[in-house]
Amino acid sequence: MSTTTAESLVAMRLEGKVALITGGASGIGESTARLFVKHGAKVLIADVQDELGQSLCKELGTEDIISYVHCDVTCETDVRNAVDLAVSKYGKLDIMYNNAGITGDAELRATDTDGDNFKKVLDVNVLGPFLGAKHAARVMIPAKKGCILFTASVVSLAYLGTPHAYNTSKHAVVGLAKSLSVELGEHGIRVNCISPYAIPTPLLVNLLDISDKRKAEETISTNGVLRGAVLETEDIAKAALFLASDEAKYVSGVNLPVDGAYTHDNQTWKVGL
Repeated sequence: MSTTTAESLVAMRLEGKVALITGGASGIGESTARLFVKHGAKVLIADVQDELGQSLCKELGTEDIISYVHCDVTCETDVRNAVDLAVSKYGKLDIMYNNAGITGDAELRATDTDGDNFKKVLDVNVLGPFLGAKHAARVMIPAKKGCILFTASVVSLAYLGTPHAYNTSKHAVVGLAKSLSVELGEHGIRVNCISPYAIPTPLLVNLLDISDKRKAEETISTNGVLRGAVLETEDIAKAALFLASDEAKYVSGVNLPVDGAYTHDNQTWKVGL
């Protein structure tokens, strides 16, 4: 087999598949949308960042390959409409990646945490993914196949000193994925989580309250375990690619850490949040 032929085969790991990605206009979602399109998938980006989402679609291809829909994941009507649009536009839904999420306010003490903020974080980070899974399952069950993914976090495996609302939400998402993997497994649907270590996305830079992205990267690197590599959004996209592909056909109910062994080190976060 020639090198060109081998590269072509590798580059089409999602050929013929249709994916819906929430929070797909920026950060991990954007990188995943780019990689999925590269590997042959048709992608619908669902987000509330309309300008970013539409701009990304224009950059990556025509509407028969990638498109955008405004979607507030806490609104069931929006989520239902996004799933229905993916099916009507591309004929089916193979991959539902529930990636949208927020950190909420940065209060670290329970006594300082605002109840409304706590509820908002859970609405976006837990209710949103549940609604995405619910409506994805609605169209995947008749097809007897499908892949549902969630972006969890390393905080579902180890305490980093992040806000209680965020920690709680990511533990809940992992629990949701495990529960769904059992229920939906009988319909041939796989359900998995990805738990990234810290990445200097706008979401985390805001939480760290560090305006300089390079300084944020240094802080993250200092607290990491694996040296000589920096975790980027593209690395999480590659994990999502594996879990969404047929290479992971018997992988379900897994919370995959992409953390460079951070959760095995039991160290203390060296810079207070």
